[in-house]
Amino acid sequence: MGETYGYVRVSSKDQNEERQMIAMKRAGVSEQYIFMDKQSGKSFERPAYQKMVEVLKEGDLFYVLSIDRLGRNYEEIQNQWRILTKEIKVDICVIDMPLLDTRNGKDLMGTFIADLVLQILSFVADNERTNIKKRQEQGIAAAKANGVKFGRPEIPIPENFYEIVKKWENGELKFDDAIKECGISASTFYRRLREYRKQIKD
Repeated sequence: MGETYGYVRVSSKDQNEERQMIAMKRAGVSEQYIFMDKQSGKSFERPAYQKMVEVLKEGDLFYVLSIDRLGRNYEEIQNQWRILTKEIKVDICVIDMPLLDTRNGKDLMGTFIADLVLQILSFVADNERTNIKKRQEQGIAAAKANGVKFGRPEIPIPENFYEIVKKWENGELKFDDAIKECGISASTFYRRLREYRKQIKD
């Protein structure tokens, strides 16, 4: 009998992996055999996952809590499943979906059902990733339409900015002294100056 491994993935460093870790321990996976990535699921180029694949061998058992923890890319999930089960010949158990347990139903019907469920769930995971991206884009567009600005906050300029500009233009102030009085960088000074000149021109 081979070793038992577990894979845990959260999308960012801020997310909590506790629920997945508890599920792994309940499944009997030793903590030393749990591989964890804190990274997006759109690609399988993840250090912990790649390291796990390197140590997996025929007869090992591999646990993952849900199919979306494995990944969110439909084609990649299908490809990785084939590599793990057909090439490396490990068993996979998706804890939240008992039908996706390759230890059960080794016959033709069992394999067919598992493959069908995998295709449906991996499609759902991929579709959800697409929908999340769309919702983000729609949310950003709606926020921009309501006047919400993204990126770094605008650096304020002093009330006497235009007086400082005139002194600099008249040679009464050196450039370094002008930006020091404004409390802004040279690039911000020039940008605000362009905006000022455009306003005058318009």
